Parts: sequence; structure tokens; C-alpha cells
Amino acid sequence: MEQLEHHDAQPPESALRRWPNYEAAAIGLKEYWYPVMPSRKLGRKKMSAARIAGRELCLLRENGKIYVLENQCPHRGIPLSMGSREFPGHVACIYHGWVFDVTDGELKHALPDGPDSPIRGTLCVRTFPAEERLGMIWVWTGDGDPVPLDDDLPEEFLDPAADIFWRQSDSPGNWRYAVENGFDESHGKVLHRNSWWLFFNRMSAWNDTEITRSEDGKWLRRYQRKIVVQADYPGLGQWPRFNFFQRRRKTVQQGSNSHAVDVRLPATLRVRQPGNANWTHYEWYVPIDDSHYRYTQVAVAWVTGFRRLMWRLRYWTYILWVHHYGFNNQDLMVVPLQNPLKAENLFRPDVSVTAWRRFADREHRRPSPETKARNTEAAE
Repeated sequence: MEQLEHHDAQPPESALRRWPNYEAAAIGLKEYWYPVMPSRKLGRKKMSAARIAGRELCLLRENGKIYVLENQCPHRGIPLSMGSREFPGHVACIYHGWVFDVTDGELKHALPDGPDSPIRGTLCVRTFPAEERLGMIWVWTGDGDPVPLDDDLPEEFLDPAADIFWRQSDSPGNWRYAVENGFDESHGKVLHRNSWWLFFNRMSAWNDTEITRSEDGKWLRRYQRKIVVQADYPGLGQWPRFNFFQRRRKTVQQGSNSHAVDVRLPATLRVRQPGNANWTHYEWYVPIDDSHYRYTQVAVAWVTGFRRLMWRLRYWTYILWVHHYGFNNQDLMVVPLQNPLKAENLFRPDVSVTAWRRFADREHRRPSPETKARNTEAAE
């Protein structure tokens, strides 16, 4: 694996100068696929509205296929998701009956203007590529041609043995701060120390961390060069203090990565559970606008037969409640309180945060100028 950096604590500096593309992406990096909603939430007849990366979307299912249109009638701006589906393959605005083809967004009729309305075929609403995979509806929000959905999925999701549980909730805060919180090396040692998920474990006091890259270059990874479980702090004393029932660990451990934490573009976190847990936790921080994101939690185990039944029992009896609700709700509490790109003072453990910012700033996907111009012209 390529080693990126070790310490990156620097004096406060304008994020606009250090990470200008990242600063500009307040409503998300758009040239990616995002998980918008679980498949079960979109019925056969009704339409649903969603806002992703600042775009208002109307989602519907037609003959088993998912279609996504811009959720705004070009006549008077009424959401198309409030409309009707009186004609197969078409959506009619609830206000004045403008009818649009779901495949390309073309205005086919304006019902109150008669069958020969001269406005027919002169306007379109934008359509967005969409796919239904793994129990989730995915939408491409970019201006360029979509890449294959598999390019934006952790490749282990494609294993037929993968048994996946999704949970989504809309949360206040900017998606960037949610990603930074997830990949942040040190917050868990304080924020999560008293969570029920860690009730029987001894969490370390501090780690010596470096950030590496996966062999395929898609993931940043936190590697713990040294783990110090307990330490003496001059003038304060020993910290942390542990209860007798918490699992004992060596005071100093070298080169451990049993609890690997990785992050990749556009906003995906992966946390391999340590020991014999045999499952992995993922998070997508799907941008809605500059002050809200769709927090998408995923629990995955690669099991079949009886082991799959036992995994599902584990998830529904305690992982959902103790991890997805209790543990991760602590993160939901602090994300909306942050605004670090405006003013911050960094310390050594922030190497994880600054590495992610640099990665997102420099390596996010961009459409070619020709593709962007062609697709923008077609949308207009």
C-alpha cells in the first residue's frame, strides 16, 4: 500500500486556498451514484420526491423499471411527484395537465390546450440515470455520462453471499462534516467511550496513526502504527479509567489494524468489525443540500444457509439497536454543530481529516468538457 503521510497538523489556513474544490462542494460531488431510497419505499403506482446533491427528483416505477425526472414542471414550477399517471409511460402535472414522457422528459401534451397544442415537443424536464440494485435505488446526479454503478460500489457488495441491511435517515449538518467525523481518528476515544456498543471493551487513549491507500487506489485507510490503551498525562494523572468487567488489552500494541476504517469517494465509509464479529459496517453520507444529508447505514455479512439466519437474528436483536441507533446517534448529535472549514486549529490526530480533504479535493471525478456540454445542452 502507498503511504501518504503521518502528521499533518498545520496552523489555521483558509480552506478555500488549501482545498478549493472541496470547499466548493457544499452540496456534494455530483459525478457519482448515490443511494437515494430503499426499493421497498417506491411502489408501483405512486411517485416519490427526493432531494439529492441540491437536485429535486421525482422517482417512479414503470413496468418494473425505475425512472427519475427533475421534480419541477417547467410551466409553473409545481412538483411532478404530486401529479398523476393517467397514461402509461407518462407523468401529468397536477396543476395544468402538462404530460411528460418518463424516458426522456419530453413534453408530449398540454391537456387543457387540446390535442394540437403548439407547445408540444418544445420543452423537456431533465431525466437522471437510475438503477435498482441490492435493495436500494441509486441515482446518478452528474452532468457527465454515468460510469457503471459497480464503479461506485464496494466490490465486496457484489459477492452473492452478501446479506445487506440498510437504514436511512435525513439529518442536519453538511455531508462533508459527516464524512470527516466518520474517518476522524480520535473522536471515538472520547465521544463513543461510554456507548453501550463499547460497554465491555477498553478503548485506547491515543494512537500513532498513518494514512495509506488501498492497492486499487480507491480507499484511504487509517493504519494504527501504535495503540496506547492507557497513559499518564502530566499534571492530570492516568487516563482513561476502566471498569473491572471491560476486556483487558496490552497497554501498548504495535502495528494493529484489526479495526480497519477506510473511506472513498464520493462519501463512503467502511468499518471492518474486529475479532470474530464477521460483519462490516458501511456509511454513505448522501448530500441533500448544504445543511442536510441522508445518513445511510449498512450492515453486511457474507453468509449463507443457517449462518445467514443467525446473522439476521444478531442484526435485529442488537446490532440495529445498539450500533445503528445508540452508537451512531452520538455522531448525529455532533455533526450539525460543526463548521470547521471556517475556523479551526488542528492537532496530530487530524491527519485523517486532512488526508480525506486532500483526496476529495484532488481526485474527485469530473466530466469531460465535451460530455458536460453535450448533456447540459440536451437537458435544456
